[in-house]
Amino acid sequence: MKGKAQSNSESRRNALPLRRDENFPEWYQHVVRAANLAEFGAVRGCMTIKPNGYAIWEVMQSTLDAMIKASGHRNAYFPLFIPKSYLEREAEHVDGFAKECAVVTHGKLVRSDGGKLIAAAPLEEQLIVRPTSETIIGEAFSRWIQSHRDLPLLINQWANVVRMEMRPRLFLRTVEFLWQEGHTAHSSAEEAREETLRMLELYRVFAEEHMCVPVTCGLKTTRERFPGALDTYAIEAMMQDGKALQMGTSHFLGQNFAKACSIKYADSDGAEKFAWTTSWGVSTRLIGGLIMAHGDDDGLVLPPPVAPVQIAILPMVRGDGDGAPIKWAETLKIRLEETRLKSGASLRVAVDDRQLRGGEKFWQKVREGIAIIVEVGARELDDGTVTFTLRGSRKVTIGIDKFVASAANILDDYGEELFNRQLRLRLEKTVRVSGFDEMRDFFAAGNGFVEAHFCGDRALEERICAELSIGTRCVPLGTIDDVGPCIADPSRVGPLTIWAKAY
Repeated sequence: MKGKAQSNSESRRNALPLRRDENFPEWYQHVVRAANLAEFGAVRGCMTIKPNGYAIWEVMQSTLDAMIKASGHRNAYFPLFIPKSYLEREAEHVDGFAKECAVVTHGKLVRSDGGKLIAAAPLEEQLIVRPTSETIIGEAFSRWIQSHRDLPLLINQWANVVRMEMRPRLFLRTVEFLWQEGHTAHSSAEEAREETLRMLELYRVFAEEHMCVPVTCGLKTTRERFPGALDTYAIEAMMQDGKALQMGTSHFLGQNFAKACSIKYADSDGAEKFAWTTSWGVSTRLIGGLIMAHGDDDGLVLPPPVAPVQIAILPMVRGDGDGAPIKWAETLKIRLEETRLKSGASLRVAVDDRQLRGGEKFWQKVREGIAIIVEVGARELDDGTVTFTLRGSRKVTIGIDKFVASAANILDDYGEELFNRQLRLRLEKTVRVSGFDEMRDFFAAGNGFVEAHFCGDRALEERICAELSIGTRCVPLGTIDDVGPCIADPSRVGPLTIWAKAY
């Protein structure tokens, strides 16, 4: 193999205006802009997802959709507007979402005598713009379910939701965002809880095997539990700055929403019973997680399984009549697309034949997170070789047949390295403590995960979180039985709990 390492000066000249270790939140905003992923819209906190960003969501969505359908669920769609009375049916639920709700109070606009548009027709009942769909879907379930033969009912919805976020950040927290929300009904608590954990595991597989982000699966404390649920489970990931990001949740709702929405069924003996329900979801927040988990000082880094383009081919076109590099690039594209990955999906390859300076095109692809960038010039045409750069590595020139045969494996290995890099970071930034002073000193010095036993007292949790500006992330499923003296009250005991600052 022949290759030439890029100089540090060239790398820094074309990279982002600042490094991650200089200002991580500002670096994040630069990555979003440089990769042309999204921007804020005219309404404060609302996000316009640009084609580059939406393409990532489409890959995620199609992968998750296939996984969800393979697990027995069917897609449906439910109304965006929810009657206010529906939300009030479950007291804890309405209290939990009240501050985030957008409310429609009027039904039409008319012009005043002065010519201004005014809201003229108050609605008989105010409408809530969907913050989540438990109540509206529960109402539908109450009509769809009559007998035990109708159970289990396994439904998924792809939709947008609105929550009035006061501190918006692109992808991470916006007033409107996209997500999927699963809702199921069952004849027993055991079956419903099994479903809750089954979908949590599905999210773990997606995060680790497709996003290449290691996560911790765990049970939320009562303070962090979904409003109206009996138990909430989550997958939690560590970002490069040591803060946590909740990447997905799965809720065991018990019979709370079944009773509130009158979801009943006739059992085999004719007795009328309330169903047991679950809900679970992930959102476009996952794209924010990708950025913060894998991005580098040159911009976005996309794990191959969720990258809309895994290989970019850049023919160096010198003029309108210089078609040979483009033809060569298109031929290589076809050969690569015929190569199969382990998953059975074809490689996703794009040719950029714009007449731009080679360096300009190259660095644009770097900032967009493309894993493999192939440059096609006169030497490649003459020699029948491929010159490519794997993100974070030097340029390499090899024979075209060898490149085509090895491209899928190169991408697989690259995704595995991204995962292992994040796993090493989490191990390095996770500590176990036994005393409150030790935990205070850790967070005063920086970010990371702290493992400490906690008794679960909600008032005590509120005090700790307020004092240290942190939160409980979860009780890892593998350590629920690991009980010890509470970090803040040794007279009580509790399971090992993860604490961290979070997004």
